[in-house]
Amino acid sequence: MNETFRRIAPVLASIVVIIVLAVVRARSRVLAAVTTTMPVTIALGLWIVYVAEDGDRTAVVTFARSMLWGLVATATWPLAVWLAARAGWGLPRLLLVGYLAWGTTAAIIFLLQRALGGLPSG
Repeated sequence: MNETFRRIAPVLASIVVIIVLAVVRARSRVLAAVTTTMPVTIALGLWIVYVAEDGDRTAVVTFARSMLWGLVATATWPLAVWLAARAGWGLPRLLLVGYLAWGTTAAIIFLLQRALGGLPSG
């Protein structure tokens, strides 16, 4: 696999996922929601790190461990959006509250890591 394709492949995969989501949404809202929460960007991020680090085990383990903490922040996004949608808010406010919840949680995790001297090594 040549170097250019290795770098472009994750972007192409992202485009395919967006197209699939649009098609699936026309058939089933539930399936579209499940598809939306698939770990697509996790796989793409792992792919990019794996290729950039030539498969270095330590780099991959460190990246995977960090993803676990990122998932905690990410979980607050749909929760905040769900609560705001129940309150009748429109799309711009839904997106704003989702990203504010995610950013706040991510900042808290980051600050806790700094205060505690980082997380244990994997």
